[in-house]
Amino acid sequence: MNIFNDKSDGGITPLTVSSSLQETVFQLYKMSRLRFGLMRCVGNKNPISSDLFLIRGEVIDELDEDGKPITLYTSFSLDSFDTDNTFVDAEIQLAVVAPMFLASGECDYIVHMAASSHVDRSIEDPMTFVMDNVVATCNILNFGRQQKNLERFIYFSTDEVFGPAPKGVNYKERDRYNSTNPYSATKAGGEELAVAFENSYDMPIYITHTMNVFGERQHPEKFIPMTIKNARDGNMVTIHSDRDKKIPGSRHYIHAKDVADGCLFLLQNQDKIDSLEKDYGGAKCPKFNLVGPVEWDNLTLAQKIARAQNKELKYKMVDFHSSRPGHDLRYALDGGLLKELGWEPKVSIDERINQVVNWSLNNDRWLKL
Repeated sequence: MNIFNDKSDGGITPLTVSSSLQETVFQLYKMSRLRFGLMRCVGNKNPISSDLFLIRGEVIDELDEDGKPITLYTSFSLDSFDTDNTFVDAEIQLAVVAPMFLASGECDYIVHMAASSHVDRSIEDPMTFVMDNVVATCNILNFGRQQKNLERFIYFSTDEVFGPAPKGVNYKERDRYNSTNPYSATKAGGEELAVAFENSYDMPIYITHTMNVFGERQHPEKFIPMTIKNARDGNMVTIHSDRDKKIPGSRHYIHAKDVADGCLFLLQNQDKIDSLEKDYGGAKCPKFNLVGPVEWDNLTLAQKIARAQNKELKYKMVDFHSSRPGHDLRYALDGGLLKELGWEPKVSIDERINQVVNWSLNNDRWLKL
């Protein structure tokens, strides 16, 4: 079984390669431009695990005076999957990447998770997000349609393509787009390309919508690791709220491991999915919402993070959303379709948060990156 799994350097963890490529990992992680590693896993003898979608491995724990890595922490050993692995270092916004990928051999599955995802940066520099999220997606799709035995292409999209969700509204997979910032607009553009490729070239594609993925090694600028650090140090935590500073923003948070489990479920249950009665509005391409167990507002989440450290939360409510266009108070998805098929997160969100808090406190260097 050959799997191409691509990721950006701004998500849950840096890229996965063998330990012999330590310097490459470091260079990729530090680059400001979006770069990607495609990992080809060949010939699994054992049943595939959802951990395979998480292994970006070789996380930099310490740098020397010259900024080079001293030690690396590998979250998942590639050896445990009994695979041969090929790491392709490339900027997938460039059309020349397809020959590079093809040179490493055919693959059965493509899981396209790579993206630029920071809303503020998309507002400041929308063209970069067009290149990273639309042009790059088209390049990966072009690569996919050249595979002779491609069984499935999964395009990871976002809840933000649907825009802000009024109280009581949880968007379903086929609801209309209502992008409010360049990031979400470019992800919607990637979705439309995926649908077009399935219909034009008969590519077997699934689209997933996820929201607020978190986990160990999430970029320290994100809300959860930032709150862990500020609560630990006794600093003020900013809670984004409505204009009256009374209602905090809310999300369905989901751990990266649960997202990986959902992805694996889709790949392992294609016959069950194909047997469903589906209405795609005359077009092919199934879509699925990967939704966290519960909806939490950001104040509740911050309080739980502080409580996990036996700390008192210091916070202030800030009217962030009405003063900064492109940011929405609430996002929400309906996870009923996947639940009907038999999938939902297996571990409670409280347990996941405690896991991440404990890992972060035991890996203090990560919070300083």
